[in-house]
Amino acid sequence: MKIIINIPNSLSVLRIIATPFFVYFLIQPVAWMKVLSLVIFAVASLSDFVDGYWARKYQQETDLGRFLDPLADKAIVIGSLLAFLSITEQVQLWMILCIFARDFLITVLRFIAIQRKQFLHVSTFGKIKTAFQMFSIAIVFLGFLMLSYNEKAEINTMYKSAKENYGLSTFNIATENLLRFINEPVPNIFFALASFMPYFLILMISVLTLISGLRYLITNYKLLLPLSKK
Repeated sequence: MKIIINIPNSLSVLRIIATPFFVYFLIQPVAWMKVLSLVIFAVASLSDFVDGYWARKYQQETDLGRFLDPLADKAIVIGSLLAFLSITEQVQLWMILCIFARDFLITVLRFIAIQRKQFLHVSTFGKIKTAFQMFSIAIVFLGFLMLSYNEKAEINTMYKSAKENYGLSTFNIATENLLRFINEPVPNIFFALASFMPYFLILMISVLTLISGLRYLITNYKLLLPLSKK
């Protein structure tokens, strides 16, 4: 893989470097740090569109860029979900493992394709999935910013208590909160939304990620086969 340093590749590297800072600020119990984390996330997401547009317009697409750009996206998504896992009971480890497994598979396929000078079949579905991931993470972010520390702690306590005392699953609790939101008047709409929306958004991300991974595997399975000897 020939290493070429240009603006699109530099932006991808900066997104990767920014990820640990954005995660650190997100998990801090200080409001201004969470706002700073959201700003870093927004700038990183915007740079994703900028580097792609720049690479196409000025013909600066490279093998390194094709590898770094999706890697940067994966770093941001996985970093966000790991941070959410540490601060909310609604995000579960299996969701992150599904997303990590899919992203690891795609990274391996992309690396093999670059090494073999072969084409990696991509689809519009994968781009839609990535856009939905970023949108959902931003919504969860905003939900956290709208709540006080005590309100977030109350929601977590609600989930822990229902699991320990009634043996309910996270899905059951989130569904009950959703039905309550639909059928009953709510005094605090942001609190009510935050009691179920993060779970269902991350669940949808996980399902879309699994579907996307299967599509990639089916359309690119030949990359995992040994090269035929001529």
